Amino acid sequence: MSLKEESKLYVEQLDDSSISTDEYLKKEIEEDKEHDISYRNCSWQKTAGLLLCEYICLATLSFPWSYSVLGLGLGLIVTVIVSLLCFYTGLIVANYCAAYPHLIDICDIGQHLVGPRWIWHLTAVSFLIFNLLIQALHVLVGEKYLNTISDNKTVCSVVFGVVSAVACFLFSLPRTFSHMSGVAYFASGTMLVAMILAMIFAGIQEHPFGYEESMPVVWTAWPKDQNYVSIMSAVLNIVFTFAGQLTYPSFISQMSRPRDFKKALTVVTIIELITYALVGAIIYVYVGNAYITAPAFGSLTGKYKKIAYSFAVPTIVFLGSLFSNISAQFVFQHMFSKDSVHRNSHTVTGWLVWISLNGGLWILAFIVAEVIPFFSDLLSLMSSLFSCFFGFIFWALAYFKLKKFYHYKKTGEDISLLQLFRQGDWFFKSEFILNVIIFALGWYILGPGLYSTVQSIIWSYQKSLYGRPFSCASNAI
Repeated sequence: MSLKEESKLYVEQLDDSSISTDEYLKKEIEEDKEHDISYRNCSWQKTAGLLLCEYICLATLSFPWSYSVLGLGLGLIVTVIVSLLCFYTGLIVANYCAAYPHLIDICDIGQHLVGPRWIWHLTAVSFLIFNLLIQALHVLVGEKYLNTISDNKTVCSVVFGVVSAVACFLFSLPRTFSHMSGVAYFASGTMLVAMILAMIFAGIQEHPFGYEESMPVVWTAWPKDQNYVSIMSAVLNIVFTFAGQLTYPSFISQMSRPRDFKKALTVVTIIELITYALVGAIIYVYVGNAYITAPAFGSLTGKYKKIAYSFAVPTIVFLGSLFSNISAQFVFQHMFSKDSVHRNSHTVTGWLVWISLNGGLWILAFIVAEVIPFFSDLLSLMSSLFSCFFGFIFWALAYFKLKKFYHYKKTGEDISLLQLFRQGDWFFKSEFILNVIIFALGWYILGPGLYSTVQSIIWSYQKSLYGRPFSCASNAI
């Protein structure tokens, strides 16, 4: 589709006589206020709470393990580079959603970037699978927590998985992100306490869990005796934790002032970078290469492990519920049109469908959690399969499309990317090259990254490091 045709279609989609995003948003917000259930009421502060809960999460406790593979120096370098790249691509997401406010989720953007309708369906399937794996991860971690805190020897672990799934289901029932933001702040706050306690306990405990005098606590600044698969898995763990851009369009679509999303993103990026670096470095240095686990609670002894782990419970429950809520809203909003009474009011049909969607998602998440009983490799698998597109490739394409579209609006010329590059100044050319690198990085994560993850999973199964599906055996850390 040419830019001229796209501009015409864009006007039709906005239902406006000119390409005016401000007028479109104003009209949409005014219409939304008339409904019993108002979606466009999330401030940037509330959105920041949702982002904080998404990023200040249990995956942060995998950073010490990543640093044990990469070494402290390289680990911190990778952390800073990935955080800056994800912050930059996050700004592209915000700019793209501001330019095309009728695109309300990652699937709309995927089709808009590439064109064919089948891209929307493929993106939707990937989006829902990614969110489902996040949910399954939280069922698994909740199960691990209950086994750990109870020193369980009698109750089947599958029962604990059911308890974890039910708790997450109950917290996923609010209909809008605005109603979830208060709990999000509480969950991220308690998770911060859990991380602080983990760092303190790692320093004051006499020895890490499983300590043997023949293997002293040792840490390194750079990789030592590591293979490609291990290094790539460690990098993918870091990438996964930062690359949460697939949720941004959904959050932005419920903001009263979408342009303020950049404020929330900036604040949260600063907090997450400092937190990840401190948690990864301090715990790794005190625990060392031989005793590090993912999550790092497993490296703590006795009561220290139980105390720190307990403060992570709100995040374990709520973050899983947030991703269920995101998936349910996506499906719900495509089941009912924007003017549907079931979507905009508290009808019996609307609530039954909403509860059924969330319930179905948690049943699937429970099954996946019992079938795939591992943590760090699951993070790497999700990163290589999905973060490649949702964290990098999509947003490089979005940058190129935005630059061409803005050039067309300004000059009326529909020119190629190569011509656009030649006409640009040094700053534009540098940014253009950066996005080419981001595009290539996404494909590298998908290719060699996926290979290393699959190989790591194969090796772990060969070493019997994972439990069996639906096993009653304790998986306490």
